[in-house]
Amino acid sequence: MENKNAWEKYPEGNREKVLDFAEEYRKFISSCKTERECVTEFVERARAAGFKDLKELIENKTVLKSGDKVYYNQMGKSIALFVMGKQPLEQGMNILGAHVDSPRIDIKQVPLYEDTQMALLDTHYYGGVKKYQWVTLPLALHGVFAKKDGSVVPFSIGEKTEDPVFGISDLLVHLSGDQMEKKASKVIEGEKMDILIGSIPAELAGEDKEKTKDLVKANMLAILEKMYGIKEEDFLSAEIEAVPAGAARDYGFDRSMIMGYGHDDRVCAYPSFQAILNTKDPEKTCVCLLVDKEEIGSVGATGMHSRFFEDAVAEILELSGEYSGIKVRRAMRNSKMLSSDVSAAFDSNYPETMEKKNAAYFGMGLVFNKYTGSRGKSGSNDANAEYMAELRHILDKNNVTFQTSELGKVDQGGGGTIAYILANYGMQVIDCGVAVLSMHAPWEIISKVDLYEALLGYEAFFREA
Repeated sequence: MENKNAWEKYPEGNREKVLDFAEEYRKFISSCKTERECVTEFVERARAAGFKDLKELIENKTVLKSGDKVYYNQMGKSIALFVMGKQPLEQGMNILGAHVDSPRIDIKQVPLYEDTQMALLDTHYYGGVKKYQWVTLPLALHGVFAKKDGSVVPFSIGEKTEDPVFGISDLLVHLSGDQMEKKASKVIEGEKMDILIGSIPAELAGEDKEKTKDLVKANMLAILEKMYGIKEEDFLSAEIEAVPAGAARDYGFDRSMIMGYGHDDRVCAYPSFQAILNTKDPEKTCVCLLVDKEEIGSVGATGMHSRFFEDAVAEILELSGEYSGIKVRRAMRNSKMLSSDVSAAFDSNYPETMEKKNAAYFGMGLVFNKYTGSRGKSGSNDANAEYMAELRHILDKNNVTFQTSELGKVDQGGGGTIAYILANYGMQVIDCGVAVLSMHAPWEIISKVDLYEALLGYEAFFREA
């Protein structure tokens, strides 16, 4: 079978919708580089579009009805958005599920130290990264400091042109003989990924200077206190992430692509969110589920293994006057889901890793991965053929360009998504997202037309699944 290039549907002079949506997305990933920032942005946009906070509706005992729009914010890191359908909830929902966390460098709880009159932050990488890709890059610091008085101080520095940036040093090539003999996984080791943040000592005099052991560290703390009111002990209850500094950029002479940080999985989260905003009076309740912690196994209270989504469904049934334990289970079991997560794009520099007939390509539209997992499909959801046939019908009917793929050659490796977790409820689930080059690198690449086809496909799924 030969897939058609989606750009053929949008000849020059007729690409405004594709390019406008891509520009909206480019600005989004340039400003929202953490899961917290993504959820904060989505909450603001959802409220402007008429979505109501489920927690407030519970408190006010508001009765829900068809057409109502509701969101549930889980600890500021995950969000579920519902547009209530005409059919009873127990008949199932149409769900788009993506994640908003991305591989990064986390700052440890006791991070700040001085060595040879240089101040550094101790780190712990998050998610699957090639550690050597993160050295000598300009990094920005994003996150929050939660203080003992209950206040939370947002923190972001390194993104504005006038901001300083930070980074992890690497060994000069002249002295790297031993380093170059190491395996790629050992060239840069985790405990050597500390971030350099300053080198000027504090200007102290007399007794203060004598009793201050680390003057450069003291100067960094003075700067932080002046700028943010932060003391060293506040790092104990902080969540600070180091991410590549700078905006996402158009890529290629034809500007057909975007290079940016965090395409995995915000390139699927953003069209999923836009699709729920565009949904009006659906037959079945439609849900956009954007979660945290996928990159480290979907664990914790904000990951998909948490029961916050199931609990939100139960609360909505209660406000609809229909709650019972069996109806919650039926609502989950009767649902259909697209696990909107990225797929690996075919890379002509590394053709040996993929089998060409079953690979995803730039420009060929939305990607379906019937199964993920590794080698013998271990850890895979492996969707039913009947469900794939139904989705083919919906997309062909709506002129959405799509392709199918697997994650590399059988013995090459593999990966997973949140698909199998929702499938545990008995619902129909398949992975369906956008192809990405250089996945999990600090800077990843996507095709603008694939992003737009994802939006069209997700909207069609909400309308007709």
